[in-house]
Order: sequence, then structure tokens, then C-alpha cells
Amino acid sequence: MSNTPIEFYFDFNSPYGWVGANMIDNIAERYDRTTDWFPILLSEAFKISGAKPMSDTPLKREYMANDAPRVCRYYGVKYEQPDIHPFSPTAASRAFYWVKDNDPGQAKGLAMALYTAALVNNEDISAPTSVAKIAAGVGIDQKEIIDALADPSVKQRLVDETNLAIEKGVFGSPYVIADGEPFWGVDRFEILDEWLVTGGF
Repeated sequence: MSNTPIEFYFDFNSPYGWVGANMIDNIAERYDRTTDWFPILLSEAFKISGAKPMSDTPLKREYMANDAPRVCRYYGVKYEQPDIHPFSPTAASRAFYWVKDNDPGQAKGLAMALYTAALVNNEDISAPTSVAKIAAGVGIDQKEIIDALADPSVKQRLVDETNLAIEKGVFGSPYVIADGEPFWGVDRFEILDEWLVTGGF
């Protein structure tokens, strides 16, 4: 069995990514696998694919308003439609990578706290001060994270990670790559699970 981490890509705006974030580590653990999480700016992938956020697209917007809560209910994940959506995920994503460099586990905890704030508690996660306040709840110093979010190298890190994801073919959220095999959408997680069981089919 491969020891290569399962790559998990998501955008903090995505309710489907939120569901995936609640599931992916449990799937990996069943097969003694680890995961590597990557928040990205999906808007940059849209520039290449020509897609638009579902919430910005007539017909799709109405469908998503019904489907996102339904999918979350199906998987037993709490969800409330944010008042402002889509919102900027930039500060949250930058914070994740800054924390990840020192403690990947804590970075996952931060991601879950940020996701919960945005998509369960209807809190703003677009501003650095908001991100820092949420980060404090998982043991991260607020001043340090505020300073980090202003660091050009931290800003560039998110750009680089987003570009690298796009080079790998990532265009949606959630998007998983397991041993080179891509899976887009939380509805593909059952197929991912079977793929990990069989080693491919």
C-alpha cells in the first residue's frame, strides 16, 4: 500500500469542500494513509476553465441554494448559507499555509475552525483580524498571525500553491489526488474509497 499522502484541495467558499474536509481524513485513516491539505483560490482556476462560481450563475445559483444544504444534511455536516457568498478566502488560505509550515495538524484544525466560522456560524473570515481571532481559538497567537498575513512571502506562498494546483489539473472543490488519480467532488469520495481498497480499476 502506498505511503504517499492523499492530496486534498479546497476553497473556503465551497460547502462541498466543507463536507470533504469532514470526511477525507477518516477515509485516509481506514487505509493507513495520511492527507496533505491545500486551500486554493478557486477563482484563479476559473479564469482558465472559464467557469464561474455556482452562486454567481443564474439557474445554478437557485440549484446550489437547495443542493448545498441537502448534501450537508445527507453527510451529517452542519451548514448555514452565509449572508455574503462568495467571500474572499485569501486571508484564511494564507493563514493556513503559514501555520502548516510549522504544524500541519494545527493547520487542519485552523481550517476546520475557519470553515465552521464561515459556513456554520455565518462569521466573516475575509478580514485578517477575523482570521486572527478565529486562530486564537485553536492556540495561535493573534499578533503573530496578523504579522504573517502581511508578509510578502506568505502572500506569495498562496499564489504558488494555487498555481501548482492548477498545473496538476485542479479546477474545483473538493478535489482529491490519490497516487496520481484525480477525483473531483464529494460525490466521488465513494469511488475514491473503492479505489483505495482495490488499488485502482
